[in-house]
Amino acid sequence: MDSLVRSREPSPHRESTVNRRPALIAALALTAAAALSLSACGSDDSPKGKDNDKIAGADTGSKAPASPTASASAPAASAGRPKIELPADLTYTFEWPKTGDKDKDAVLADSEQSIKAVDLAIVNQNALDKAYLYYYEGEAAAGTETFVKAYVDAKARVTGAYRYYDATVNVSGKDSASLVYCEDQSKAYDMYLSPKKINKTPATKNSYVLYSTQMHKNNKGVWAIEKIVSQRGSDKCQP
Repeated sequence: MDSLVRSREPSPHRESTVNRRPALIAALALTAAAALSLSACGSDDSPKGKDNDKIAGADTGSKAPASPTASASAPAASAGRPKIELPADLTYTFEWPKTGDKDKDAVLADSEQSIKAVDLAIVNQNALDKAYLYYYEGEAAAGTETFVKAYVDAKARVTGAYRYYDATVNVSGKDSASLVYCEDQSKAYDMYLSPKKINKTPATKNSYVLYSTQMHKNNKGVWAIEKIVSQRGSDKCQP
């Protein structure tokens, strides 16, 4: 059985070629490499898409202090954001605590939800799931649709644990922002649904992915993702 490659590029947290997850079929690696890298695949044979792209701003901006337990607060439900409920076998650790800046913390909080929203679409087997479309627009939304569709076509979804860390956020003016962060996919896998089978792969250097996103604050007050790129196996993200 072919393995899926979870990359959040248009892989996704989550390569836009984004690498945000395990190993989806070759078709996903080729068409969604620039979309979203979602599920982590520890195999060295995983497609790399645009993983060698340079991540702009990786060493600049406001970096959240390290803390294994701290996490930016989720946006208030009153803001109209979709409720995201995922299976218990999917867990997330966001090691990017609050910065003390209202706008930067909002960027981090919406980014957390956007990562989970893509996984919800995969779990729901719906390439046009409303939750992720609430957070992704334009190029990023199109790439994410392709990424999710690859899982739907393969009758598979993601499972396991994802960790996000080393976040650097910049806010420009009132409605533009960028976020650079790392994703640990070493304990995340693809799960085929029929028959049910988890494709476990060993952790490698490529299990660690650097992401860079461009965002804007839309008329709903949501920090929506417009573009996302990733670099799988980035030295910056290695344990």
